[in-house]
Amino acid sequence: MILALAVSGGSLQPAHASPAADSGQVVPPPRPEPVKVRELPLPPVTPSTEAGSCTREINPRGTGCVGQSTGLFSGNFLPDSRTIVATVLFTGAPAAPDPASIYTGQQLILVRSDGTTFPNGDAWKCVTCGVPQSNALGPADAMDYPQAFSDGKRVLAGTNIIDCGPYQLADRACTPQRVHIYPIRWNTTADGSGPGGSIRELRLHPDDTHLGFSSMSVTGGRLDQFSYLGRLRFNPSPTTGTPLVPRYDLVKVSRLFDPTTTQPVDIDPGSPGKLRFDPFVPSVGELRGFSGDGREVTYVGYPAESSNIDVFAADLTTGKVRRLTADPEYVDPVDISPDGKWTVVMDTRGTDRLSFLSAMRDVPGITDLLSASAISAARNNGKRRFFQPYLIDAYGDRGSYAGQRLNAAGDGSPGSINDPLWNGRADPKWSPDGTRIAYWQSLVIPPDCGGQNPLPCPVSTAPGGRTERLMIADLTSRKPQQRKPVAPISDTVPWAVPYEPGSAIPTRRHLPQGTYTLDGKKSGSAEVTVTENNAHTAISTLAVTYEDYSDDGRYLINGTERMTLQNDTPFHNRIDWYSDLVQTEIGTGRVHATKKTGPDGFHLDITVGTNKFQATGTLITTVDGHAYTQPANGT
Repeated sequence: MILALAVSGGSLQPAHASPAADSGQVVPPPRPEPVKVRELPLPPVTPSTEAGSCTREINPRGTGCVGQSTGLFSGNFLPDSRTIVATVLFTGAPAAPDPASIYTGQQLILVRSDGTTFPNGDAWKCVTCGVPQSNALGPADAMDYPQAFSDGKRVLAGTNIIDCGPYQLADRACTPQRVHIYPIRWNTTADGSGPGGSIRELRLHPDDTHLGFSSMSVTGGRLDQFSYLGRLRFNPSPTTGTPLVPRYDLVKVSRLFDPTTTQPVDIDPGSPGKLRFDPFVPSVGELRGFSGDGREVTYVGYPAESSNIDVFAADLTTGKVRRLTADPEYVDPVDISPDGKWTVVMDTRGTDRLSFLSAMRDVPGITDLLSASAISAARNNGKRRFFQPYLIDAYGDRGSYAGQRLNAAGDGSPGSINDPLWNGRADPKWSPDGTRIAYWQSLVIPPDCGGQNPLPCPVSTAPGGRTERLMIADLTSRKPQQRKPVAPISDTVPWAVPYEPGSAIPTRRHLPQGTYTLDGKKSGSAEVTVTENNAHTAISTLAVTYEDYSDDGRYLINGTERMTLQNDTPFHNRIDWYSDLVQTEIGTGRVHATKKTGPDGFHLDITVGTNKFQATGTLITTVDGHAYTQPANGT
């Protein structure tokens, strides 16, 4: 996930809340439910990437091998709720004309989750191995984030759609000769020429007709990102644009951001010297998917609380926003259950990795105008990740309820389901019948362990020493439900802006230089001083002074924060941070929390995408006597 100045917001109520939630009552949390977690089989591992290293001794059926680093991307389920789509990187195949030579490179596979096998005797089936070149004209190489259509005949993988025509992908009749791979193109030129726009983080809408995606840009020398929704239209004979092959075109595209509307941190139009902080406006940063009924888009949003990055959902018709998570740790991957009553996320909660930044609650997200990208990059250290899967009901985090960790039952030993060094990757997925959740994990590998890194490299206990694994969580007390078909949604999103090919990418406006006042919802105020860079294209420094500020009516915030951001490249962030905040309980004056930097401040140097935590100085947040400290550099 890459979070630029994405804007969003939310509440803890679900889109179709119960009367108790609408009346402001706290809905009691659910009781923990029984969960059985299993590892699913993958192709056998060859110890070498040399041609021919995948021998019959390693795979007697001649159906391919993977390396210890499998290139795994786990996807969702076929309509049968027992077969998962995934991509792996086959390696070590013998040279042609050996029939096994087709098992090479990144390929789409199907994996059985119920202990059964395909007709070839394997628990997996390669769908794209051996597809004739005439059936795959101009596809993109990457096949990340595979997502099956609800017809069971097609899969979105990367910027490709893999299609078996009239046949179910899992059927014996779906052979490589019957599979076609079509590229997806987004036209971004007025005359339809060129290769089209760059699209990432593609997510299939459950109506099988629309596609959500994100696209990165640079504004004022800084990384930015907008998200879009478009209709997939098959074009068998394109006459403009490349590739000039049968393809899917994205048409009726809308940008899920309107630069003319209110932003989360904005100037009060009725009082130019005052700011408004409204994290409930629908303006999507990085798109993460859709609700089970397709009415909402899910996304990583602008922090509703300072330094606390969460996922949100916005109704595609009304623009009503709800906050799906509120834990002070970092969350990014998310999937809403088919019935809309549950959310599964990959979250760093429980690790305290980012709590040194975010554990003080109800601080308005002002400094996040500068720090959001850097904070999102600090969630992991390169290939060392900290995600674990959590199940949360539709009413979200509240009180002491922070969801149920799906893989909590284990002894924590190497290779166990809750081994802390096996960490979750993107996009856990619900089965259509609502009884299973598929997710995938990876084990930290060099250079993010061993050598100069103080973390020792663990020894993989997975078959063949694999460093990725495919997992499934069976919700054993749940009864299968029949998923209702989702009717095609409208091409029009009332709060979005129709995209015109060739039009300029909008500039996300920033606060002009000056001093403003932000009033607390319950009491007090914050004085916010904004300093622009020399070119006046972006904010360079924010200084905030809180005086008896309160949004929740329980605690007062007093003190100061000052932050300066430097970008020598759009991806590189250098933040100089000075904080001296005190949060006291109203009525008693008891100190509830503090957020303080050391005498020389806190200086974070991090590159988005590389995600290597490097800092000098200290920043410590203390809540009710518990101190949250920053991770060591390189960990």
